[in-house]
Amino acid sequence: MNKRLIIGDATQEMANTRRILESLPEEHLSWKPHEKSMTLGGLATHLTNLLNWQIAILQYPEFDLSTVPQRREPLDKRADFLKEFDANVGTFDKLLAECDEKSLGEEWTLRHGDHIILRESRAIALRTFGLSHMVHHRAQLGVYLRLLDIPVPGMYGPSADEESQ
Repeated sequence: MNKRLIIGDATQEMANTRRILESLPEEHLSWKPHEKSMTLGGLATHLTNLLNWQIAILQYPEFDLSTVPQRREPLDKRADFLKEFDANVGTFDKLLAECDEKSLGEEWTLRHGDHIILRESRAIALRTFGLSHMVHHRAQLGVYLRLLDIPVPGMYGPSADEESQ
């Protein structure tokens, strides 16, 4: 089976994620739509950080959440989001190019100490825990932008903001 058929179009998802990070309004990074929600900066930091998890899926047979801080301090400048994201995309692209179908089929485990959260093939973990998780939070960020009346970039075609231009 073709590697691209296994993992989908990760390159396109990375480009779409970068587009929404480019739209971050620095003056609203501490804003949140609800008391239970993350701040815009916290959500964007999480979105940026998800790429580290995808890199870990490609590099290691497992990822132990108990070995990393529960929450990062939110980044506070658009340039910092983009710098970290771009560096990690470079690493991700290199690792993705180096992996083969056999390594994508190998088991990967997400754990928190002794508690197993997820045990799937590396390809399925990359798609669900990595890329789909990124798409989910990217969509949340789009809602934040809409609520702040910030133009939302299109992801799979023009957004309502782009169509009206």
